[in-house]
Amino acid sequence: MSHKHLVAGPRHTILHNLPLLTAGLVMLLFVVMMVGVSVGAIAVPLDVVWGVVVNHLAPGSVEVTWSAGRDNIVWEVRVPRVILGAIIGASLALVGAALQSVTRNQLADPHLLGISSGAALGAIIVLLHTGMFLGLITVPLFAFGGALLTTAIVVGVANLSNATNASRLVLTGVAVSFVVTSLGSLGIFLGDPRAAHTVIFWMLGGLGLSQWAQLPYPLVALAGCGAYLTANARNLNAMTLGDESATTLGIPAARFRIIVFIVCALLTGAAVAFSGIVSFVGLMIPHLVRMVVGGDYRRVLPLSALVGAIFLVVADMAARIIIPPQDIPLGVITGLVGGVFFIVLMRRNKRIG
Repeated sequence: MSHKHLVAGPRHTILHNLPLLTAGLVMLLFVVMMVGVSVGAIAVPLDVVWGVVVNHLAPGSVEVTWSAGRDNIVWEVRVPRVILGAIIGASLALVGAALQSVTRNQLADPHLLGISSGAALGAIIVLLHTGMFLGLITVPLFAFGGALLTTAIVVGVANLSNATNASRLVLTGVAVSFVVTSLGSLGIFLGDPRAAHTVIFWMLGGLGLSQWAQLPYPLVALAGCGAYLTANARNLNAMTLGDESATTLGIPAARFRIIVFIVCALLTGAAVAFSGIVSFVGLMIPHLVRMVVGGDYRRVLPLSALVGAIFLVVADMAARIIIPPQDIPLGVITGLVGGVFFIVLMRRNKRIG
């Protein structure tokens, strides 16, 4: 039996049991999130975690046998943290999958077009220069605005130079990213050195500042942008074949690509605004999913979202327990795992790059 048949056999079996695989990933996400609430510098037993959650969702339905301190740790600190981690992981994985389609570039991820650099610049302006003049929402708002502004600049420059094909649009994004990153570095240099460590931690990523009040923003972005990308899964399939093939199928390739970029900017901006820069999730997760279920975006998008959510919750657990009570920046964990994964991927698949 050929190697091709050996590969196709297991994949065919997986595709036949796709609903079972999806249900299994949903269950795994739920379990990982419960464990994520349990572990940390102060461990909380799983039965207490479950009791606290049920008691807050349905007050008086269970007997309270835990302290107010544990209740606060679980409900006010860790539950919003793991929910935010799941939302961010799903968002970044969706963006990576979509960008890899419309750019036909296997190295594409949410940072490709300078979106994250723009968000970082917005946060630097607030943390080092303007201060929190709008309260806690100031940093996320400026980060979100920076991400959208950077994307608008990329799309504007691309239109002015007629660089709407995939490769030239990517190069435009890289060029704009360098400029925005330099402006961010200048902002750090000119800012208060005593506050620089806050900016550096934010740029390395983390979920330690998550709050219930913040969750609706990235959740709405994930729901809206995720629904658009999923509804256009067939178009994303066509874009992987090239602009000519997509146009033959009735898809306005250049226009659709720019719309996807804008949707990805919204999704990335909302994610980065609340978590800082978390690298490699958008690059690694879609590759992993395609290795298992193939390249059909009707399967790749929802499964990437689930796997991305699971991965980031697990990465955040590792960030909390490696050197307690300190939190290792989340971007350090994802960068290490993603870098090793990518080296292995290049070794296995010589066509990459």
